[in-house]
Amino acid sequence: QVQLVESGGGLVHAGGSLRLSCTGSGHTFERDALGWFRQAPGKEREGKEREFVAAISKSTFATYYADSVKGRFTISRDYDKNILYLQMDSLKPADTAVYYCAAKSSYSNGAYYLEEYQYDYWGQGTQVTVSS
Repeated sequence: QVQLVESGGGLVHAGGSLRLSCTGSGHTFERDALGWFRQAPGKEREGKEREFVAAISKSTFATYYADSVKGRFTISRDYDKNILYLQMDSLKPADTAVYYCAAKSSYSNGAYYLEEYQYDYWGQGTQVTVSS
């Protein structure tokens, strides 16, 4: 059974930093494109989809970011450790959300994926709270 497990969330003041990690239990990321999404408080009850944050390709290290996080967040991956990271700097209260990692088996080395429905596996989420 494939499980993705996020860690690294927490409470931080505005302007601070956090680094999220995502590991695959029973699953290797070497054939996957990977991504981070988030869901702000109350959005799940409203039936809103998760918001795209960042994506990275399978093996070319191509990355893509949502405009709201560009220049502040950095997505990266460690093949040896089988870990996906999201370095979050200059955090804002608007970044408060549950953050989810996602994996998609990809034939393309350079493609990244921006839509929730494109991903095959999801983690359970980790809470990030940014106080003003």
